[in-house]
Amino acid sequence: MENTEIRELKVRHITKRFPGVLASDDISLTVGRHEILALVGENGAGKTTLMNIIMGLYKQDSGKMFINGEEVNFKSPNDAFDAGIGMVHQQYMLVPNMTVLENIALGMKSCWKGTWVDLDSVRSKINEISEKYGLVTDPDAYIWQLSVGEQQRVELVKTLCLGAKFLILDEPTSALTPQETDELIILLKKMSSELSIIFISHKLNEVKALSHKVAILRHGRVVFEGNTADYSSKDIAEMMTGHKVNITENNEEQVNGTPALTVKNLCVKSDRGFYALDHFNLEVNAGEIVGLAGVSGNGQRELAEFLNGLRKCESGTYTFFGTSLANKTPGEIIASGMGYIPEERNVEGIVPSMTIKENLILKDSESSRFSSHKILKNKIIENYAEEMMSRFDIRSPHINFTAGSLSGGNIQKVILAREISRKPRFLVCVYPIRGLDMGAAEFIHRQLLELRTNGVGILLISEELEEIMNLSDRIAVIFKGKIQKVLKKNEANTKQLGILMAGVKDDE
Repeated sequence: MENTEIRELKVRHITKRFPGVLASDDISLTVGRHEILALVGENGAGKTTLMNIIMGLYKQDSGKMFINGEEVNFKSPNDAFDAGIGMVHQQYMLVPNMTVLENIALGMKSCWKGTWVDLDSVRSKINEISEKYGLVTDPDAYIWQLSVGEQQRVELVKTLCLGAKFLILDEPTSALTPQETDELIILLKKMSSELSIIFISHKLNEVKALSHKVAILRHGRVVFEGNTADYSSKDIAEMMTGHKVNITENNEEQVNGTPALTVKNLCVKSDRGFYALDHFNLEVNAGEIVGLAGVSGNGQRELAEFLNGLRKCESGTYTFFGTSLANKTPGEIIASGMGYIPEERNVEGIVPSMTIKENLILKDSESSRFSSHKILKNKIIENYAEEMMSRFDIRSPHINFTAGSLSGGNIQKVILAREISRKPRFLVCVYPIRGLDMGAAEFIHRQLLELRTNGVGILLISEELEEIMNLSDRIAVIFKGKIQKVLKKNEANTKQLGILMAGVKDDE
Protein backbone atom coordinates (compact mmCIF):
# COMPACT_ATOMS: atom_id res chain seq x y z
CA MET A 1 0.00 0.00 0.00
CA GLU A 2 1.42 3.39 -0.96
CA ASN A 3 1.82 6.14 1.61
CA THR A 4 -1.56 7.93 1.51
CA GLU A 5 -3.49 9.65 4.27
CA ILE A 6 -4.79 7.08 6.74
CA ARG A 7 -8.45 7.79 7.37
CA GLU A 8 -9.08 4.72 9.48
CA LEU A 9 -7.04 1.88 11.00
CA LYS A 10 -8.81 -1.26 12.16
CA VAL A 11 -7.52 -4.40 13.84
CA ARG A 12 -9.94 -7.29 14.07
CA HIS A 13 -9.64 -10.40 16.28
CA ILE A 14 -5.85 -10.14 16.61
CA THR A 15 -4.35 -13.07 18.55
CA LYS A 16 -0.66 -13.62 19.30
CA ARG A 17 0.93 -16.35 21.41
CA PHE A 18 4.45 -16.70 22.75
CA PRO A 19 5.67 -19.81 24.63
CA GLY A 20 3.60 -19.90 27.80
CA VAL A 21 1.96 -16.50 27.15
CA LEU A 22 -1.19 -15.39 25.33
CA ALA A 23 0.00 -11.84 24.63
CA SER A 24 -2.91 -10.71 22.41
CA ASP A 25 -6.28 -12.37 22.91
CA ASP A 26 -8.87 -11.62 20.19
CA ILE A 27 -8.20 -7.85 20.14
CA SER A 28 -10.35 -5.55 18.00
CA LEU A 29 -9.80 -1.76 17.87
CA THR A 30 -10.56 1.14 15.52
CA VAL A 31 -8.73 4.46 15.20
CA GLY A 32 -10.37 7.07 13.02
CA ARG A 33 -9.03 9.95 10.94
CA HIS A 34 -7.21 12.58 13.05
CA GLU A 35 -8.17 10.66 16.18
CA ILE A 36 -5.96 10.12 19.25
CA LEU A 37 -6.43 6.78 21.01
CA ALA A 38 -4.84 6.16 24.41
CA LEU A 39 -3.95 2.52 25.04
CA VAL A 40 -3.52 1.78 28.74
CA GLY A 41 -3.02 -1.28 30.88
CA GLU A 42 -0.73 -2.84 33.46
CA ASN A 43 2.78 -4.05 32.62
CA GLY A 44 2.58 -7.20 30.54
CA ALA A 45 -1.01 -6.53 29.46
CA GLY A 46 -0.01 -6.81 25.78
CA LYS A 47 0.08 -3.14 24.70
CA THR A 48 3.53 -3.15 23.11
CA THR A 49 2.95 -6.57 21.52
CA LEU A 50 -0.15 -5.24 19.73
CA MET A 51 1.73 -2.16 18.51
CA ASN A 52 4.59 -4.36 17.27
CA ILE A 53 2.06 -6.38 15.27
CA ILE A 54 0.66 -3.20 13.72
CA MET A 55 4.25 -2.15 12.87
CA GLY A 56 5.10 -5.46 11.20
CA LEU A 57 7.68 -6.43 13.83
CA TYR A 58 5.54 -9.41 14.87
CA LYS A 59 3.15 -11.50 12.79
CA GLN A 60 -0.19 -12.26 14.44
CA ASP A 61 -1.27 -15.88 14.74
CA SER A 62 -4.78 -14.93 13.62
CA GLY A 63 -6.83 -11.82 12.91
CA LYS A 64 -6.71 -9.08 10.29
CA MET A 65 -5.70 -5.44 9.94
CA PHE A 66 -7.30 -2.85 7.63
CA ILE A 67 -6.24 0.62 6.47
CA ASN A 68 -9.03 2.69 4.91
CA GLY A 69 -11.06 -0.52 4.60
CA GLU A 70 -8.36 -2.38 2.66
CA GLU A 71 -6.76 -5.41 4.30
CA VAL A 72 -3.00 -5.12 4.79
CA ASN A 73 -0.37 -7.71 5.68
CA PHE A 74 2.93 -6.28 6.86
CA LYS A 75 5.93 -8.59 6.61
CA SER A 76 8.36 -6.06 8.06
CA PRO A 77 8.48 -2.51 9.51
CA ASN A 78 9.39 -1.29 6.03
CA ASP A 79 5.93 -2.32 4.85
CA ALA A 80 4.39 -0.33 7.72
CA PHE A 81 6.55 2.71 6.90
CA ASP A 82 5.54 2.47 3.24
CA ALA A 83 1.89 2.48 4.36
CA GLY A 84 2.52 5.62 6.42
CA ILE A 85 2.71 4.11 9.93
CA GLY A 86 5.58 5.12 12.20
CA MET A 87 6.36 4.16 15.80
CA VAL A 88 8.49 5.67 18.55
CA HIS A 89 9.38 2.70 20.74
CA GLN A 90 9.81 2.75 24.50
CA GLN A 91 13.25 1.19 23.96
CA TYR A 92 14.67 3.42 21.27
CA MET A 93 15.71 1.85 17.95
CA LEU A 94 18.86 3.89 17.39
CA VAL A 95 22.47 2.94 16.59
CA PRO A 96 24.52 4.37 19.50
CA ASN A 97 27.84 4.90 17.66
CA MET A 98 26.24 6.78 14.75
CA THR A 99 25.16 10.42 14.62
CA VAL A 100 21.58 11.65 14.62
CA LEU A 101 21.96 12.47 10.92
CA GLU A 102 23.26 8.98 10.09
CA ASN A 103 20.54 7.24 12.13
CA ILE A 104 17.79 9.11 10.30
CA ALA A 105 19.50 8.58 6.93
CA LEU A 106 19.39 4.80 7.46
CA GLY A 107 15.63 4.74 6.97
CA MET A 108 15.24 7.46 4.32
CA LYS A 109 15.34 5.33 1.19
CA SER A 110 14.50 8.36 -0.99
CA CYS A 111 17.91 9.85 -0.16
CA TRP A 112 19.89 6.76 -1.15
CA LYS A 113 21.48 6.62 -4.61
CA GLY A 114 22.73 3.05 -4.77
CA THR A 115 25.39 2.81 -2.05
CA TRP A 116 25.67 6.61 -1.72
CA VAL A 117 23.39 8.67 0.49
CA ASP A 118 22.59 12.36 0.05
CA LEU A 119 23.26 13.54 3.60
CA ASP A 120 22.55 17.16 2.67
CA SER A 121 18.97 16.20 1.79
CA VAL A 122 18.63 14.30 5.07
CA ARG A 123 19.96 17.28 7.02
CA SER A 124 17.54 19.57 5.22
CA LYS A 125 14.61 17.27 6.08
CA ILE A 126 15.67 17.09 9.74
CA ASN A 127 15.85 20.88 9.95
CA GLU A 128 12.45 21.19 8.23
CA ILE A 129 10.74 18.77 10.65
CA SER A 130 12.55 20.23 13.69
CA GLU A 131 11.46 23.75 12.81
CA LYS A 132 7.91 22.76 11.91
CA TYR A 133 7.24 20.93 15.17
CA GLY A 134 9.67 22.68 17.54
CA LEU A 135 11.76 19.53 18.08
CA VAL A 136 15.28 20.82 18.72
CA THR A 137 17.80 18.23 17.50
CA ASP A 138 21.57 18.36 16.83
CA PRO A 139 22.12 16.32 13.63
CA ASP A 140 25.85 15.90 14.34
CA ALA A 141 25.58 14.55 17.91
CA TYR A 142 26.27 10.85 18.45
CA ILE A 143 23.38 8.89 19.95
CA TRP A 144 25.53 7.57 22.80
CA GLN A 145 26.20 11.17 23.83
CA LEU A 146 22.49 11.99 24.25
CA SER A 147 20.26 11.68 27.29
CA VAL A 148 17.16 9.49 27.14
CA GLY A 149 14.96 12.56 26.62
CA GLU A 150 17.13 13.78 23.75
CA GLN A 151 17.07 10.32 22.14
CA GLN A 152 13.30 10.36 22.30
CA ARG A 153 13.21 13.60 20.32
CA VAL A 154 15.50 12.00 17.73
CA GLU A 155 13.11 9.04 17.41
CA LEU A 156 10.17 11.39 16.90
CA VAL A 157 12.04 13.45 14.29
CA LYS A 158 13.15 10.24 12.53
CA THR A 159 9.60 8.90 12.38
CA LEU A 160 8.26 12.16 10.96
CA CYS A 161 11.14 12.38 8.46
CA LEU A 162 10.12 8.94 7.17
CA GLY A 163 6.72 10.38 6.28
CA ALA A 164 4.48 8.94 8.98
CA LYS A 165 0.78 9.71 8.58
CA PHE A 166 -0.17 7.50 11.52
CA LEU A 167 1.94 7.76 14.67
CA ILE A 168 2.34 5.18 17.44
CA LEU A 169 4.01 6.42 20.64
CA ASP A 170 5.05 3.99 23.38
CA GLU A 171 5.35 5.87 26.71
CA PRO A 172 6.22 9.16 24.93
CA THR A 173 6.63 11.28 28.08
CA SER A 174 8.49 8.83 30.31
CA ALA A 175 11.74 10.82 29.99
CA LEU A 176 10.28 14.34 29.95
CA THR A 177 9.85 17.04 32.57
CA PRO A 178 6.35 18.41 33.30
CA GLN A 179 7.05 21.44 31.11
CA GLU A 180 8.31 19.25 28.25
CA THR A 181 5.30 16.97 28.71
CA ASP A 182 2.93 19.93 28.44
CA GLU A 183 4.76 21.06 25.30
CA LEU A 184 4.55 17.55 23.80
CA ILE A 185 0.81 17.35 24.50
CA ILE A 186 0.30 20.68 22.74
CA LEU A 187 2.49 19.43 19.87
CA LEU A 188 0.61 16.14 19.52
CA LYS A 189 -2.75 17.92 19.57
CA LYS A 190 -1.47 20.16 16.79
CA MET A 191 -0.14 17.14 14.88
CA SER A 192 -3.51 15.40 15.14
CA SER A 193 -4.84 17.87 12.55
CA GLU A 194 -2.53 16.06 10.11
CA LEU A 195 -2.04 12.62 11.71
CA SER A 196 -3.86 9.90 13.60
CA ILE A 197 -2.15 8.82 16.82
CA ILE A 198 -2.09 5.85 19.20
CA PHE A 199 -0.17 6.45 22.40
CA ILE A 200 0.60 4.08 25.23
CA SER A 201 0.82 5.70 28.64
CA HIS A 202 0.51 4.96 32.34
CA LYS A 203 0.03 8.66 33.13
CA LEU A 204 -3.70 9.14 33.28
CA ASN A 205 -3.53 12.93 33.45
CA GLU A 206 -1.97 12.77 29.98
CA VAL A 207 -4.59 10.30 28.80
CA LYS A 208 -7.28 12.76 29.89
CA ALA A 209 -5.49 15.79 28.44
CA LEU A 210 -4.65 14.34 25.05
CA SER A 211 -6.83 11.47 23.88
CA HIS A 212 -10.25 11.32 22.26
CA LYS A 213 -10.75 7.64 23.06
CA VAL A 214 -9.24 5.25 25.59
CA ALA A 215 -8.87 1.48 25.35
CA ILE A 216 -7.83 -0.65 28.34
CA LEU A 217 -5.99 -3.96 27.97
CA ARG A 218 -5.81 -6.57 30.71
CA HIS A 219 -4.09 -9.94 30.21
CA GLY A 220 -4.08 -9.44 26.44
CA ARG A 221 -7.79 -8.60 26.11
CA VAL A 222 -9.63 -5.32 25.56
CA VAL A 223 -11.69 -4.95 28.73
CA PHE A 224 -12.92 -1.42 28.03
CA GLU A 225 -13.15 1.07 25.18
CA GLY A 226 -14.87 4.45 25.35
CA ASN A 227 -14.70 8.22 25.01
CA THR A 228 -12.04 9.63 27.34
CA ALA A 229 -14.12 12.65 28.31
CA ASP A 230 -16.82 10.42 29.82
CA TYR A 231 -14.52 8.97 32.51
CA SER A 232 -12.32 10.38 35.26
CA SER A 233 -8.68 9.43 35.81
CA LYS A 234 -9.81 7.53 38.90
CA ASP A 235 -12.37 5.56 36.85
CA ILE A 236 -9.72 4.62 34.27
CA ALA A 237 -7.20 3.65 36.97
CA GLU A 238 -9.67 1.33 38.66
CA MET A 239 -10.69 -0.30 35.37
CA MET A 240 -7.02 -0.71 34.44
CA THR A 241 -5.87 -2.33 37.70
CA GLY A 242 -9.12 -3.93 38.84
CA HIS A 243 -8.82 -2.26 42.25
CA LYS A 244 -8.46 1.16 43.88
CA VAL A 245 -5.01 2.74 43.54
CA ASN A 246 -3.66 4.81 46.42
CA ILE A 247 -0.98 7.49 46.27
CA THR A 248 2.06 6.55 48.34
CA GLU A 249 3.45 9.47 50.33
CA ASN A 250 6.30 10.06 52.75
CA ASN A 251 4.47 11.44 55.78
CA GLU A 252 7.14 10.54 58.34
CA GLU A 253 9.16 13.06 60.30
CA GLN A 254 12.56 13.79 58.77
CA VAL A 255 15.33 11.82 60.45
CA ASN A 256 18.56 13.63 61.25
CA GLY A 257 20.77 10.67 60.37
CA THR A 258 24.50 10.63 59.92
CA PRO A 259 25.90 11.69 56.52
CA ALA A 260 25.77 8.68 54.21
CA LEU A 261 26.87 10.16 50.89
CA THR A 262 28.73 13.45 50.46
CA VAL A 263 30.14 14.95 47.28
CA LYS A 264 31.99 18.28 47.27
CA ASN A 265 33.23 20.40 44.36
CA LEU A 266 32.71 17.45 42.04
CA CYS A 267 33.76 17.94 38.42
CA VAL A 268 32.85 15.17 35.96
CA LYS A 269 33.08 15.30 32.19
CA SER A 270 30.35 14.15 29.84
CA ASP A 271 30.96 11.85 26.89
CA ARG A 272 31.17 14.96 24.73
CA GLY A 273 34.04 16.36 26.77
CA PHE A 274 32.39 19.26 28.62
CA TYR A 275 31.79 19.35 32.37
CA ALA A 276 28.46 17.66 33.01
CA LEU A 277 29.02 18.24 36.74
CA ASP A 278 30.71 21.53 37.56
CA HIS A 279 31.75 21.93 41.21
CA PHE A 280 28.70 19.94 42.24
CA ASN A 281 27.84 19.64 45.94
CA LEU A 282 25.31 17.35 47.62
CA GLU A 283 24.84 15.48 50.89
CA VAL A 284 22.36 12.70 51.66
CA ASN A 285 21.91 11.34 55.18
CA ALA A 286 21.11 7.82 56.31
CA GLY A 287 17.36 7.34 56.62
CA GLU A 288 16.32 10.14 54.25
CA ILE A 289 15.26 10.41 50.63
CA VAL A 290 16.73 13.29 48.66
CA GLY A 291 15.02 13.86 45.32
CA LEU A 292 17.16 15.27 42.50
CA ALA A 293 14.90 17.14 40.08
CA GLY A 294 16.04 18.44 36.72
CA VAL A 295 15.52 18.41 32.98
CA SER A 296 17.11 15.35 31.34
CA GLY A 297 20.70 16.03 30.28
CA ASN A 298 21.78 18.33 33.11
CA GLY A 299 24.28 15.93 34.69
CA GLN A 300 22.00 13.36 36.32
CA ARG A 301 23.32 10.42 34.30
CA GLU A 302 26.94 11.40 34.87
CA LEU A 303 26.33 11.76 38.62
CA ALA A 304 24.69 8.32 38.92
CA GLU A 305 27.46 6.69 36.88
CA PHE A 306 30.21 8.38 38.91
CA LEU A 307 28.66 7.39 42.24
CA ASN A 308 28.64 3.77 41.06
CA GLY A 309 32.16 3.67 39.64
CA LEU A 310 31.17 3.78 35.97
CA ARG A 311 32.68 7.22 35.31
CA LYS A 312 35.74 9.02 36.66
CA CYS A 313 35.84 12.51 38.16
CA GLU A 314 38.37 15.19 37.26
CA SER A 315 38.36 16.69 40.74
CA GLY A 316 36.34 16.87 43.95
CA THR A 317 35.63 14.47 46.81
CA TYR A 318 33.19 11.60 47.30
CA THR A 319 32.78 10.07 50.74
CA PHE A 320 30.47 7.18 51.63
CA PHE A 321 29.89 6.73 55.35
CA GLY A 322 33.20 8.49 55.93
CA THR A 323 35.22 6.46 53.40
CA SER A 324 36.48 7.99 50.15
CA LEU A 325 35.08 6.22 47.09
CA ALA A 326 36.20 8.70 44.40
CA ASN A 327 37.26 6.82 41.25
CA LYS A 328 36.91 3.40 42.90
CA THR A 329 35.86 0.43 40.78
CA PRO A 330 32.20 -0.67 40.51
CA GLY A 331 33.09 -3.83 42.45
CA GLU A 332 34.56 -1.85 45.33
CA ILE A 333 31.52 0.43 45.45
CA ILE A 334 29.08 -2.50 45.38
CA ALA A 335 31.05 -4.14 48.21
CA SER A 336 30.74 -0.95 50.27
CA GLY A 337 26.95 -1.36 50.31
CA MET A 338 25.80 0.75 47.36
CA GLY A 339 22.67 -0.21 45.43
CA TYR A 340 21.97 1.13 41.95
CA ILE A 341 18.85 1.31 39.79
CA PRO A 342 20.24 2.69 36.48
CA GLU A 343 18.58 4.85 33.84
CA GLU A 344 19.31 2.46 30.96
CA ARG A 345 17.74 -0.71 32.30
CA ASN A 346 18.35 -2.81 29.15
CA VAL A 347 22.01 -1.79 28.91
CA GLU A 348 23.16 -1.31 32.50
CA GLY A 349 20.44 -2.97 34.56
CA ILE A 350 20.23 -6.47 33.08
CA VAL A 351 21.94 -8.82 30.67
CA PRO A 352 19.04 -9.33 28.21
CA SER A 353 20.23 -12.73 26.95
CA MET A 354 20.45 -14.16 30.48
CA THR A 355 17.49 -15.63 32.35
CA ILE A 356 15.50 -13.90 35.06
CA LYS A 357 17.07 -16.07 37.76
CA GLU A 358 20.58 -15.30 36.46
CA ASN A 359 19.91 -11.57 36.41
CA LEU A 360 18.58 -11.67 39.96
CA ILE A 361 21.94 -12.93 41.28
CA LEU A 362 24.28 -10.96 38.99
CA LYS A 363 25.96 -9.11 41.87
CA ASP A 364 26.10 -12.13 44.18
CA SER A 365 26.84 -15.08 41.91
CA GLU A 366 30.17 -15.72 43.68
CA SER A 367 28.79 -15.34 47.20
CA SER A 368 28.64 -18.38 49.48
CA ARG A 369 24.85 -18.09 49.43
CA PHE A 370 24.61 -18.91 45.73
CA SER A 371 27.83 -20.77 44.92
CA SER A 372 30.39 -23.14 46.39
CA HIS A 373 33.89 -23.45 44.91
CA LYS A 374 32.71 -21.60 41.78
CA ILE A 375 29.78 -24.00 41.28
CA LEU A 376 26.32 -22.41 41.42
CA LYS A 377 23.77 -23.77 43.90
CA ASN A 378 20.98 -24.11 41.35
CA LYS A 379 18.19 -25.22 43.69
CA ILE A 380 18.84 -22.36 46.12
CA ILE A 381 19.00 -19.89 43.20
CA GLU A 382 15.73 -21.21 41.76
CA ASN A 383 13.95 -20.94 45.12
CA TYR A 384 15.29 -17.41 45.56
CA ALA A 385 14.19 -16.40 42.05
CA GLU A 386 10.70 -17.81 42.61
CA GLU A 387 10.46 -15.87 45.86
CA MET A 388 11.57 -12.62 44.17
CA MET A 389 9.13 -13.12 41.28
CA SER A 390 6.28 -13.51 43.75
CA ARG A 391 7.32 -10.68 46.08
CA PHE A 392 7.90 -8.15 43.29
CA ASP A 393 5.08 -9.35 41.00
CA ILE A 394 7.41 -10.09 38.08
CA ARG A 395 5.06 -11.37 35.40
CA SER A 396 6.66 -14.18 33.41
CA PRO A 397 5.80 -17.84 32.76
CA HIS A 398 8.93 -19.01 34.59
CA ILE A 399 12.30 -17.99 36.03
CA ASN A 400 14.20 -19.37 33.01
CA PHE A 401 12.66 -16.82 30.63
CA THR A 402 15.30 -14.46 29.20
CA ALA A 403 15.10 -11.09 30.93
CA GLY A 404 15.25 -9.25 27.60
CA SER A 405 11.95 -10.86 26.52
CA LEU A 406 10.05 -9.21 29.39
CA SER A 407 8.05 -6.00 29.11
CA GLY A 408 9.87 -2.81 30.15
CA GLY A 409 8.04 -2.62 33.45
CA ASN A 410 8.84 -6.22 34.35
CA ILE A 411 12.52 -5.68 33.53
CA GLN A 412 12.45 -2.78 35.99
CA LYS A 413 10.95 -5.06 38.62
CA VAL A 414 13.80 -7.58 38.13
CA ILE A 415 16.34 -4.81 38.75
CA LEU A 416 14.47 -3.51 41.79
CA ALA A 417 14.11 -7.01 43.22
CA ARG A 418 17.84 -7.62 42.89
CA GLU A 419 18.90 -4.28 44.36
CA ILE A 420 16.43 -4.05 47.24
CA SER A 421 16.80 -7.70 48.30
CA ARG A 422 20.56 -7.19 48.72
CA LYS A 423 19.78 -4.88 51.68
CA PRO A 424 21.97 -1.97 50.58
CA ARG A 425 23.24 0.75 52.93
CA PHE A 426 22.42 3.35 50.26
CA LEU A 427 20.45 3.35 47.00
CA VAL A 428 20.97 5.51 43.91
CA CYS A 429 17.59 5.28 42.24
CA VAL A 430 17.28 6.65 38.67
CA TYR A 431 13.73 6.89 37.27
CA PRO A 432 12.55 3.86 39.31
CA ILE A 433 8.97 3.87 37.99
CA ARG A 434 9.66 4.79 34.37
CA GLY A 435 7.38 2.59 32.29
CA LEU A 436 5.61 1.07 35.31
CA ASP A 437 1.84 0.94 35.65
CA MET A 438 0.15 2.63 38.59
CA GLY A 439 -0.16 -0.50 40.69
CA ALA A 440 3.51 -1.38 40.21
CA ALA A 441 4.59 2.21 40.91
CA GLU A 442 2.61 2.19 44.14
CA PHE A 443 4.35 -1.05 45.18
CA ILE A 444 7.84 0.27 44.35
CA HIS A 445 7.25 3.50 46.25
CA ARG A 446 6.24 1.51 49.33
CA GLN A 447 9.47 -0.47 49.02
CA LEU A 448 11.54 2.73 48.89
CA LEU A 449 9.78 4.18 51.93
CA GLU A 450 10.36 0.93 53.79
CA LEU A 451 14.08 1.16 52.99
CA ARG A 452 14.07 4.73 54.33
CA THR A 453 12.38 3.57 57.54
CA ASN A 454 15.14 0.98 57.92
CA GLY A 455 17.80 3.69 57.80
CA VAL A 456 18.82 3.44 54.15
CA GLY A 457 19.74 6.71 52.44
CA ILE A 458 18.25 7.16 48.98
CA LEU A 459 19.16 9.51 46.15
CA LEU A 460 16.03 9.59 43.97
CA ILE A 461 16.79 10.94 40.49
CA SER A 462 13.54 11.61 38.66
CA GLU A 463 11.78 14.00 36.34
CA GLU A 464 8.40 13.04 37.78
CA LEU A 465 7.81 15.96 40.13
CA GLU A 466 4.82 14.25 41.71
CA GLU A 467 7.02 11.28 42.56
CA ILE A 468 9.77 13.46 44.00
CA MET A 469 7.37 15.58 46.04
CA ASN A 470 5.52 12.55 47.41
CA LEU A 471 8.61 10.62 48.49
CA SER A 472 11.41 13.06 49.28
CA ASP A 473 12.45 14.57 52.60
CA ARG A 474 14.47 17.18 50.73
CA ILE A 475 14.51 18.15 47.04
CA ALA A 476 17.64 19.34 45.20
CA VAL A 477 17.26 20.93 41.78
CA ILE A 478 20.07 20.46 39.25
CA PHE A 479 20.73 22.71 36.25
CA LYS A 480 23.79 22.49 33.99
CA GLY A 481 25.70 20.39 36.47
CA LYS A 482 25.13 22.54 39.52
CA ILE A 483 22.62 22.50 42.36
CA GLN A 484 20.27 25.45 42.00
CA LYS A 485 18.72 25.06 45.42
CA VAL A 486 17.87 22.45 48.06
CA LEU A 487 14.34 22.65 49.47
CA LYS A 488 12.60 20.88 52.30
CA LYS A 489 9.54 18.93 51.21
CA ASN A 490 7.09 21.41 52.73
CA GLU A 491 8.81 24.32 50.97
CA ALA A 492 8.46 22.94 47.44
CA ASN A 493 5.70 23.17 44.87
CA THR A 494 5.51 22.14 41.21
CA LYS A 495 5.68 25.68 39.83
CA GLN A 496 8.72 26.60 41.91
CA LEU A 497 10.55 23.41 40.99
CA GLY A 498 9.75 23.90 37.31
CA ILE A 499 11.20 27.41 37.40
CA LEU A 500 14.38 26.19 39.12
CA MET A 501 14.69 23.31 36.63
CA ALA A 502 14.63 25.90 33.83
CA GLY A 503 17.69 27.60 35.36
CA VAL A 504 15.94 30.57 36.96
CA LYS A 505 16.92 31.08 40.58
CA ASP A 506 14.56 32.47 43.23
CA ASP A 507 16.39 35.76 43.44
CA GLU A 508 16.29 36.41 39.69
